[in-house]
Amino acid sequence: MGTKRGRSVLAAIVLGTALATAACSPLYRNHGFVPSPEELQALQPGVDTRETITTTIGQPTTSGVLGEGAFYYVESRFRRVGPFEPEEIERQIVAMDFDPSGVLRNIERYGLEDGRAVVLTRRITDDGLRDTTFLRQLLGNIGNVSAEQLFGGDE
Repeated sequence: MGTKRGRSVLAAIVLGTALATAACSPLYRNHGFVPSPEELQALQPGVDTRETITTTIGQPTTSGVLGEGAFYYVESRFRRVGPFEPEEIERQIVAMDFDPSGVLRNIERYGLEDGRAVVLTRRITDDGLRDTTFLRQLLGNIGNVSAEQLFGGDE
């Protein structure tokens, strides 16, 4: 019986060690798409248009306002280790700028090192009613109205 118990304990230790090791190994996730350098070399500024680029490379990740702005191809790689939040470890952005007639003007490539954090703030107008309940608002004006204001006194 001692050997069965010893084997069970050993199996539990081995299983626990394997699970702990697997939980600490990083998991990688890719998101988005960026054209290869060969695909970008095939594009010719001054010749290619939005339509030819979409046909050749594919739809961009995002584009400018009203479809008249630049094309942006964005790809990110995230790493997650154990219970910690995922961390972006790599980002590539290819920006394609067009002239007003839709012909390719310029291609630029950016990486994670080129970016910077932009803090977005929400501007909310204070209504001043945080400490006032509906009932207090309703009953709060009872003493503030005079009969003269209600019935239109002599003018």
